Amino acid sequence: MSSAHAISTRLTSLEGRVGIVTGQSSGLGTAIAGVLADAGAKVYAFNRTVREEADHAGVTQWSVDVTDEQAVTEAVRRLGESEGIDFLVNNAGATVKRRAEELATAQWRDVQDVNIDALFTLARETFPYLSKSEHVGRIVSIASMAAHLGFPEVTPYCASKAAVLGLTRGLAIEWAQDNVLVNSISPGWFPSEMNRSVLEADPERERRILARIPLGRYGDPQSIADMALFLLSDAGRYITAQDFAVDGGALGKGF
Repeated sequence: MSSAHAISTRLTSLEGRVGIVTGQSSGLGTAIAGVLADAGAKVYAFNRTVREEADHAGVTQWSVDVTDEQAVTEAVRRLGESEGIDFLVNNAGATVKRRAEELATAQWRDVQDVNIDALFTLARETFPYLSKSEHVGRIVSIASMAAHLGFPEVTPYCASKAAVLGLTRGLAIEWAQDNVLVNSISPGWFPSEMNRSVLEADPERERRILARIPLGRYGDPQSIADMALFLLSDAGRYITAQDFAVDGGALGKGF
């Protein structure tokens, strides 16, 4: 093995680490969990619905509704006391497409429950274990371009993802001396189920979206997974309180 390869392997290896990925059953979550497992991590996927097919090697699915505080508390304690917890990836997300003046309070609340309240609960419950990690505890939350930009008919989503950035910074600073690093990733447009549902309702919007991306194409979920691996590995050991846009340059483009 060359010295360069050895250094690369050392920096991105997650051998011996145990962690949680929420919303792993499809899209970005599947890619993230797979990459982390391939890097040597033991990944526990907290999914509302557990798939019947075999998991990716190194990924174990648990049926956990992240909006159920008691279920989350019990699952985290079960894992933490048996194996410890070195990282948490908050990936589960929800949205609703409707104009704000037509939005029911219950619909607003449903989006906030998944996109921000559940993140805080998971962070709070995993903290005792993350703070004791010999690898330095890590939290990576999936935010969005909608944390930085306004988009029509998804105001609850924009608000919840902006809150993810605030939660990330607040926890990162508060826990900086407690052996925990906290960061977020803001994906651009990826071919996820959530994005497809939005585009199917407005085909013209897809043309406008692609015109807005300097690289001129949708992202590959692997790009998000690779960024998560970087932040969770030793390569990201001096990074906290940051958000990383993986968006093909969209946030950097002017008019």
